[in-house]
Amino acid sequence: MDKTVAIKWMTLFNQMVQEEKDYLSELDGPIGDGDHGANLARGMAAAIEALNTSAPQSSSEVFKAVSMALISKVGGASGPLYGSAFMGMMKAEQAGQDLPGILEAGLDMIVKRGHAQVGEKTMVDVWSPVVEAVKKDQLTNDFIDQAVLFTKDIVATKGRASYVGERSIGHIDPGSQSSGLLFKALLEAEE
Repeated sequence: MDKTVAIKWMTLFNQMVQEEKDYLSELDGPIGDGDHGANLARGMAAAIEALNTSAPQSSSEVFKAVSMALISKVGGASGPLYGSAFMGMMKAEQAGQDLPGILEAGLDMIVKRGHAQVGEKTMVDVWSPVVEAVKKDQLTNDFIDQAVLFTKDIVATKGRASYVGERSIGHIDPGSQSSGLLFKALLEAEE
C-alpha cells in the first residue's frame, strides 16, 4: 500500500472515530464498559500525533506507529485487539503482501489475540466478511453496513458482552461498529 494512502486512511479513520465516539460508547453501554468510543478516540488521536511527529517512510511504518499508539493508550480489549491487527498488517506489508493479504494478516492477529470466531458478536464478524469482499474486489459501504448490522441480532458469546448473554441481542457490537468505520475510511482513502 502506498504510504500516502495509508496515512490518509488512518487520518480519515481518526476523523470518523472522533465524530462517532459518543455513539460508539453508547453502543458499548448496555453490553460493555461504555467507554469504547472514548478509548478508541484517545488512541487514534495519539496515533495521528505519532504519525505527525515520526514522519513514517512507508505504510508499514504507518501501521507500526498506529499499533504502538493503540496498545499504549487504549484500555480494555480494543487497544490490544486493534493494536495486534495493525501489527499484523505491518508485518504483511513488510512481506510485500497486497491489500487482501494485509487485511487478512490483521484479522489473523485479532483471532489469535481474542480467540473469537464469526458469529460470536465481535469485530471478527466485520473483519472476516470484509477480507473476503476485498479479495473479490466487492467491498462497498453497504456491504460494510450489513456486516456491522449482522451483530445486532446475534448473542454475544465472546468478550465483555458475553456476560449479558441473551440481553446482548438487539445491540450492535461496538467493536464491529468501529471496524466498520475503519473499512469505510479505507474505501474513501482509496478513491
